[in-house]
Amino acid sequence: MSLAAERRATAGLSDEQLWALTQGEPSPLARRAATALLGRYQERVYRWCYGRVGEHELARDLAQDVLVNAYRGLAGFDGRARFSTWLFAIARNRCLNALRSPALFEEGLDLDALPAAQGGQDDEFSGREEEERLLALIRSALPPLDQQVLWLRCVEKMPVDGITRLLAIEEASGARAVLQRARRRLRAALAAEEGDEVRG
Repeated sequence: MSLAAERRATAGLSDEQLWALTQGEPSPLARRAATALLGRYQERVYRWCYGRVGEHELARDLAQDVLVNAYRGLAGFDGRARFSTWLFAIARNRCLNALRSPALFEEGLDLDALPAAQGGQDDEFSGREEEERLLALIRSALPPLDQQVLWLRCVEKMPVDGITRLLAIEEASGARAVLQRARRRLRAALAAEEGDEVRG
């Protein structure tokens, strides 16, 4: 089977189906399934890490570590939770460990850095510019937990109960309460920013 045919064959499989193919004795099929499964998340894991550490090179290194650790640990994933929940738990732990490292702060890392817009047509650039403005507002207006919950729910489409478990949220309503608070804070920050623009 050609590489293109393999990609087409695995594209229609769910995460759980691909994971099932990785179980059992090592085989070329199991390796291809693992590669396809983790490949689906490569960019998302990088973006998640970048959202936590704010530095491209470090985020790339962390994302690579996460994917390698996940590959090695596939046999330990029991399938009771969603694969994405398990993978982002690894990413969260890896980023937390990196942020605790004294070397990170010795390098003078700019945690407020934002992704640079990639060129393109004016409307595309404008959309990216607006997206960057919103990301900057989220980073300045919301505490880290609110940012993480908002990302997992709105970008990763993770269920609220999965977010509660992943982030070990102990509030009575779990991630739902954090989401409501984050949305209120974000609305207030947007209103304040618009008011500043009108006055300016």
